[in-house]
Amino acid sequence: MAPPVRDPEWAGRRKLLIAHERLDPATFAKLWNALIDAGDPGIEILHAYTVKENLRALLALSGTNPDRSLIRDRLWRLYEQAATSTSPEVHRFAATVEQWWPAIEAAIITDYSNARSEGYNRLAKHQGRNAFGYRNVHNHRRAIRWACTRQYRRASAAISKVPGQVR
Repeated sequence: MAPPVRDPEWAGRRKLLIAHERLDPATFAKLWNALIDAGDPGIEILHAYTVKENLRALLALSGTNPDRSLIRDRLWRLYEQAATSTSPEVHRFAATVEQWWPAIEAAIITDYSNARSEGYNRLAKHQGRNAFGYRNVHNHRRAIRWACTRQYRRASAAISKVPGQVR
């Protein structure tokens, strides 16, 4: 029986998700060369990979009080790399970044995020689905509040257990 044929794109799929700086240089070179040798499909994957890394470089500016020219240069590099790709997915990705750019720029400049409120919203919706069928609206709301304050309750419980501290 012949050994299975390995697809280099499929074999390296997990490595493509790892940040470039976390990859061993030899591993990265092997992955890069395998994708180059794969021809056009491999080149498309490399374009997508470099666009992803350019986005990571752009988002890494968040919280560093960056100069607007640095933000503009990194955004331009991302768009330029996306434009050289023949992949429609990469073009859609660049269009999405362009559409959401005011919010992305605000997040980079101010270093604020709505992640916490989005997380609580997700918890509340999930708990609401779990509590479907409660006959008492008060109990339904209580279940949602209980789920959304769990982390706070853990922190205050840990503080109250500190010896010698009066609460």
